[in-house]
Amino acid sequence: MSASEFDPVTIGIVSISDRASSGVYEDKGLPALQDWLTRALKNPLRFEPRLIPDEKDGISRALVDLVDAGCALVLTTGGTGPAPRDVTPEATLAVADKEMPGFGEQMRQISLRFVPTAILSRQVAVIRGRTLIINLPGQPKSIQETLEGLKDAQGQQVVPGIFAAVPYCIDLIGGPYLETDDTVCKAFRPKSAIRAPRTA
Repeated sequence: MSASEFDPVTIGIVSISDRASSGVYEDKGLPALQDWLTRALKNPLRFEPRLIPDEKDGISRALVDLVDAGCALVLTTGGTGPAPRDVTPEATLAVADKEMPGFGEQMRQISLRFVPTAILSRQVAVIRGRTLIINLPGQPKSIQETLEGLKDAQGQQVVPGIFAAVPYCIDLIGGPYLETDDTVCKAFRPKSAIRAPRTA
């Protein structure tokens, strides 16, 4: 099946960092998000990237702009810890129609396999209109772990990553049908929600 037979998808990717946005160091969040999504999804993808400082109003404004621009999914990285400047969850909740707490719960469960300080992370996920917005951790390695989950030496899934639930969530809110590459992340849908492959 060629890429043109899959629904095109616009995805907002937002890296939130005072220092990276001011040029003190190179941002690694946006490349990590784009790389993983490009490997995980078969759909034709268009990215809307943003690199912004840890400012609550500015983060909220960027999220609203990305929803208004037609993004089916918006992923943020950074700004989810307990430090005074970490305001990404507050900015995200401020624009929410619905909160989706299961995403944050699962991200912390995955990260706790590696570090006890995972309980300090405050990632949230919300729905605004027909867009799913998810806060991810700040480190590229942690981004991949939380999206993809954990596999054993034989490649069997030990802990599901959060992205397995993303395509069906986007189905339910009226977004495009996301097709995943099962070798990276196998999406879960009830049998009744699985779309038959399109014929050319």
